[in-house]
Amino acid sequence: MYLSRPTQVVFVISILLAIAALLIFLNVLQFAAIPAFWIMTAAFVLLLLGNLVKGL
Repeated sequence: MYLSRPTQVVFVISILLAIAALLIFLNVLQFAAIPAFWIMTAAFVLLLLGNLVKGL
């Protein structure tokens, strides 16, 4: 299995999701309906898919 570099868009979206999860965890964003764990998991899964799927 070969890994590829994720596109810049995928990388930026995963970083923004990770920052949002951190802000939810620290109660800065209190209006979020999804727990921070699932948002952080989505960020890492997106980054993983960006590495595994070429062109994503």
